[in-house]
Amino acid sequence: MIRLILPAHLRTLARVEGEEVKLEVAGQVTQRSVLDALELSYPMLRGTVRDQVTFQRRAFLRFFACEEDLSHESPAAALPAAVASGAEPIFIIGAIAGGQRR
Repeated sequence: MIRLILPAHLRTLARVEGEEVKLEVAGQVTQRSVLDALELSYPMLRGTVRDQVTFQRRAFLRFFACEEDLSHESPAAALPAAVASGAEPIFIIGAIAGGQRR
């Protein structure tokens, strides 16, 4: 069972109580397989984390697990063993961007 921590706006959209969702992932545990399982379990999230056509991660969302930023890893790369075993969660976090105000 994979543990996934969603940001507040996605929890609200998915009508999830609490921060964490648990997902069953068949096969290798990768960002792609976790997001496939998330979208299968919560179809209202399709298109919010990644583009529905290109499957590219949305620009202002980041992925973290085991104190590592996994945002720029290949979606097909295996996630850390602690995530695959359910010992550690994977986090989806909304990034903050801004410029200098004058």
